[in-house]
Amino acid sequence: MNEFVDKVVLVTGAGRGLGREIALAFSSLGAVVAANDINPINLDVTVCQILDAGGYARAFVFDIAKRMPIEAMVAQVLDHFGRIDILVNHASVEPDASLLEMDEWEFHRTLDVNLGGPFFTMQQVGRVMQGHGGGAIVNLISIVGQDRIHKGNAAHLASQAGLVGLTHAAAREYAAYSIRVNAVCDGAFKTDFMALQAWDMANLHHWLELYPQAQLGDHSDLVSLVIFLCSQAASSLTGQIIST
Repeated sequence: MNEFVDKVVLVTGAGRGLGREIALAFSSLGAVVAANDINPINLDVTVCQILDAGGYARAFVFDIAKRMPIEAMVAQVLDHFGRIDILVNHASVEPDASLLEMDEWEFHRTLDVNLGGPFFTMQQVGRVMQGHGGGAIVNLISIVGQDRIHKGNAAHLASQAGLVGLTHAAAREYAAYSIRVNAVCDGAFKTDFMALQAWDMANLHHWLELYPQAQLGDHSDLVSLVIFLCSQAASSLTGQIIST
């Protein structure tokens, strides 16, 4: 029997892109998916795809930028499924405004979603996992937040750098409760986001020069890594920040 069968997996930002792919992948392995997103239309597509494939998922439409909605979301997941075995923090925002141009609302919104969201989600879900003997948490981090400066995106950089530190801190605190916390830094992918940003080969080469540790890959590689980190095969790994 697959180890993920009937495990409850909460995925934030599951309405599109990589978050949707992660939700679909866990469902294909027999997991029950609690899919979160702020956009109900996108989230319905994810849930319908899972149901059409024979899996089981439920939509939880909440804005994870604040503690109270996160508390309500986790309470609803527990009401429906009784536990949470795995948490994948994927939800994030990436504003376009530069440091000189960004207003206060956009700055705080970026930090609230990208750093506050994982903080309070890990806090609430960590309490659940503590009472159920442990679990696994994976945070998705943009590679620009690891150690480099991305021009025109200071707030996003700050939030992602903070998430690296938060992952390390949570791993240390949660180790006593058999809760593993790791992070995956995504590299360069041929995604809808890159298309929206009008990426051409010149931009791509420049990006790879800035981030030589990155590889032009496929989302399936990253999804497989997330699943591995949540599996028993990675039971000795915690506090790791892995670049793809």
